[in-house]
Amino acid sequence: MTIRERVKAKTSKAGWVLPRETGSFADPGVWTNVDCDVTPLERRTWSAWTMFGYWFSDALNAQSWMAPASIIALGLTWREAIVCIIFGSLVCTVPLVLNGMIGARLHIPFPVAMRASFGWHFSKFAVVTRAITALFWHAIQTYTGSTAMTQIIRSIWPSYLDIPNHIPESVGITTQGMISHLIFWLVQFPILLIPPHKLKWFFVAKCVLVITTSVAVVITMTSKAGGAGDIWKLPYGIEGTDRSWLILSSLSSITGGWATMATNIPDFTRYLKTDKGVYWQVAFLPGIQLMLGLFGIICCSASKVVYGKYIWDPLEIASHWDGPAGRAGAFWVGLCWVVAQIGTNLSANVISCANDIMCLCPKYINIRRGVVLTTITAAWIMQPWKIIHSAQSLLAFMAGLGIFLAPIAAMLSADYWVTHKQMLDVPGLYRAHGRYRYNKWGINWRAAVAFLVSVVPNIPGMAASVDPSIKGKIGDADKVYFMFYFWGYTSAFLVYVGLSHFFPEPETQVAATIYEDSDVISAVEDKADSELGDEKKREAVSSSAV
Repeated sequence: MTIRERVKAKTSKAGWVLPRETGSFADPGVWTNVDCDVTPLERRTWSAWTMFGYWFSDALNAQSWMAPASIIALGLTWREAIVCIIFGSLVCTVPLVLNGMIGARLHIPFPVAMRASFGWHFSKFAVVTRAITALFWHAIQTYTGSTAMTQIIRSIWPSYLDIPNHIPESVGITTQGMISHLIFWLVQFPILLIPPHKLKWFFVAKCVLVITTSVAVVITMTSKAGGAGDIWKLPYGIEGTDRSWLILSSLSSITGGWATMATNIPDFTRYLKTDKGVYWQVAFLPGIQLMLGLFGIICCSASKVVYGKYIWDPLEIASHWDGPAGRAGAFWVGLCWVVAQIGTNLSANVISCANDIMCLCPKYINIRRGVVLTTITAAWIMQPWKIIHSAQSLLAFMAGLGIFLAPIAAMLSADYWVTHKQMLDVPGLYRAHGRYRYNKWGINWRAAVAFLVSVVPNIPGMAASVDPSIKGKIGDADKVYFMFYFWGYTSAFLVYVGLSHFFPEPETQVAATIYEDSDVISAVEDKADSELGDEKKREAVSSSAV
C-alpha cells in the first residue's frame, strides 16, 4: 500500500482498525491486539540487569535530586530527610514486588490484571484513574525537560536567553521557553516510540550519563566551596508532636511519590524472562534514591557558600556557570537531565498511560498509537506551563492523587497473593463474560467497598491541602492524610481480603494457574481418564469377586 493510499484509508473510521490477533483469548467479536495480549516469548527480553537499568532510568530525575529539599524546607534536618528517603522507598518496594510478580509470572499488562479483583467493568475505573495521573505527570516531566534543554542551547549560543518575548504574561510561558519546550518534545518523541522490550540499552545509556554527570557536579561544587558547606548544622524548625507528624507525612509523601509505579509495575515486569529480577527492586529503588538525595544535599549546601543561597535545582546551579569551561559544564548538565526526564517519562508515565488507553480501546489503539495520543495530550493540550505556574492548590491536588492509587495497588496485591493464592485463569481475564465478571454489572462489590474504606478518610486532609482555609473546620481529620499511603494501602488490603474470605466468589477460584485454554482441556481429559481408570478398576474387582 502506498503512502497516499494509507493516508486516504485513515480518513474513515474503518481505516484505523487494527488487525485482530488470531491467538487472542478474547471472546469472538471482542477486539484485542498483540500489545494487550499475553507478552509473546520473543518479547520477554528483560533480565535483572534490565530492571536495574529501568529503575535507574525512572528514579534518576530532577525531582529525586530535589526530594530532600521539600523535607528540609518544612523544618526537618538532613538526617530526617535521609531516613524518610530510605524507609519511604523501602515501604514502596512491598507493592512493587507483590504486583511486579503478577507481570513477571503471567506476562499480562496492568489493565488486564486488574480484572481479577475489580471485575470486568469496574477495572476500567482503575485504569482511567491511573491514566489521568500519568498524563499529569508526563506533562510536568516534559516541561521540566524543556528547562534542561534551555541549558544545552544557551551553553552553545548564550544569546538564546535574550530572545524577546512575544507571548502574553497570562499564558504562563515566554517565547524562549516555548521554543525550548518544542525542541525537547521533538527530541523526546521518537524515543518514546521505541517498543518497551527494546529499551534496555537506552536505560543503560541513561545510567552512565546521569551518574557520571551527577558525580561531576558534586565534585565541581565542593571544589568551588572548599568543602560540603554547613547545611549539616541547620537546627530543627519545628518541635514536639508536630515534628513527629511531619516525619510521618514526609515518609508517606516519599512512598506516595512512587504510587503510580507500585500500581502499574506489571506493565514492565511482563517483559522479564524470569521473575527473579522482581526481587532486586528492594535494593534498587532505596539505593538510587539515597544516592541522588545525598548528591542534592551536598550540592545545595555548597551552593550557599558559592552563590550565597541554597539552590536545590541542579539546572539552576548550572545556570550560574559562565565562560567557556562553565558553559561546557552547563551543556553536560543540561544533556544529563534531558536524558533523565525522557527516561522517567518512558518508564513512569508514557508507556503506562499508553497501555491503559490501549486496553480500553484495543480495536483502534495499540501501544504505539497510545504513546502518540499520550504525549500530544500531555505536552500540548494540557499546557504544562499553566500547571506549573498555576495556584499551589492544583499541585497539591495532583500530589493527593496517591490516595486513589494506593487502594488500587493494594487490591491488586491482595487478590493475587491471598484471595486467589497466586492462581488465576489467564484466558478468563480476557473474556467479558468469563469467571472474573462477578455479576451482570461487571463489578466486584468487595473491591468497591474496600476502595471507599481506603479513600474516604483521606478526603478531608486532601481537601485541606488544596484549600488551607478549611483546616480549622475538620479538626484532626487531616492527620489520616499525613499517612495517606500507609492507611490507603493497608486498609484496602485488609478489607478486601476479609470480604473475599467471608463472602467468597467460588467461580473465580481455580486449582492451578491456567495459562492457555488447553490447560483446561487437559485438566478435563485427565479427570475423565482418571474416572475411566477408576471404573475399570471397580469392574476388575467385581469380576474377581465373582
